[in-house]
Amino acid sequence: MSTDIVLNEDTLRYIALFSAITKASPIDCMDADDKLVFVVEKGQGNIAVGKKGEHVIKLKEKTGKNIQVVEYSEDPEQFVKNVFHIYNPQKVVIEQRGNITHATITVDPKLKGRAIGKAGKNLRIARDIVNRHHEIQSISVD
Repeated sequence: MSTDIVLNEDTLRYIALFSAITKASPIDCMDADDKLVFVVEKGQGNIAVGKKGEHVIKLKEKTGKNIQVVEYSEDPEQFVKNVFHIYNPQKVVIEQRGNITHATITVDPKLKGRAIGKAGKNLRIARDIVNRHHEIQSISVD
């Protein structure tokens, strides 16, 4: 793991709520202003989201925040794809740039703006969650 994952009282409460609603066990929760990102074990993504997104909808109602569920992968390339899964990722290239590891992800061109987010917000959140689990310090969307 790249960055120490620190869970505070709030994120521990969100994890307990997430587990109670979804019956999935998150391995990480990141609180990013108006969004909560939960990382679940491989294969638990669909369980966590629920039929027609019912668990995510219930979590959003209870927390007042947007919810993103990401399946964990030991493979950094696959994990980056999982973080961007709603933007139809096509490929990921991971390379060394000086002393940092950079990932470039290619997404559906129609969704590129949303993948980056207003003022790069979605990209920053994605970079932070990826960096918590893999040695990747920067990400760009192509």
